[in-house]
Amino acid sequence: MRRPLKAIADALGVARSNLMERLSGRNLRVRGCYEKRDAELLAEIHEVIDTRGSYGYRRVTALVNRARAARSLHGRVNPKRTYRVMREAGLLLARCTGRVTPTHDGKVITFKSNLRWCSDAFEIRCWSGERVQVAFALDCCDREVMTYVATSGAITGEMVRDLMVESVEQRFGAGARRTSHAVQWLSDNGPPYTAHPTRELGRSLGLVVCTTPAYSPESNGMAESFVKSFKRDYVYLHRLDDAASVMRQLATWFEDYNEYAPHKGLNFRSPREYRRLQQTA
Repeated sequence: MRRPLKAIADALGVARSNLMERLSGRNLRVRGCYEKRDAELLAEIHEVIDTRGSYGYRRVTALVNRARAARSLHGRVNPKRTYRVMREAGLLLARCTGRVTPTHDGKVITFKSNLRWCSDAFEIRCWSGERVQVAFALDCCDREVMTYVATSGAITGEMVRDLMVESVEQRFGAGARRTSHAVQWLSDNGPPYTAHPTRELGRSLGLVVCTTPAYSPESNGMAESFVKSFKRDYVYLHRLDDAASVMRQLATWFEDYNEYAPHKGLNFRSPREYRRLQQTA
């Protein structure tokens, strides 16, 4: 029986075990059960990607499991299963084929919060032709955006100094005049960051002001990565009618990023979820 069945399987281009199962009818009931469970999972996946169309299968898995835990449902979803269901439904994102050659060997990430903060600025182009400039301060461990400033003009040194003061108060208590220990402040070489008053204020706050080497934006890679993710997950998925409407939405976007968005580097937890676990450990 083996050889004729093997020949038939080869002719049909299927596995011999597949034909054996079909002839015996053993897995028909199980397969129907799996189809029902996949349909239920697909509905859960749609709940996520209908509002977060830029999320890949790993982040979708994290949010599906988070929603299941909130509803006290048993059974976590495996990322491989999410990948298969999304692939069959044509919901996977296009693969990134671009290759970037790293130009540095340093590590921006830290293993504890409040050891290194990074800052950068980016631009949002509105449909009206206006432009919004945003500067932010990010912790290099937990990835929380501690504070930000936005303007329809240009980012100034005074705005960057406000970022420094607000970051210290956010992490070391309202009214704090300096950090309890040395904290690195990493940025590029833009004039608002390299201005003498900015450096002086940083030192008075207990910050160790650092700048990236010339022509090496990758040295501030965590800030660069955040800008890319923030634009993909929020800016490009919302209305950008004019500068005023964009600035009204920024607070909601940053709050959602800090409280809800899962990160691969944080074991698919959000920045604040990761910080809460750190503080209770």
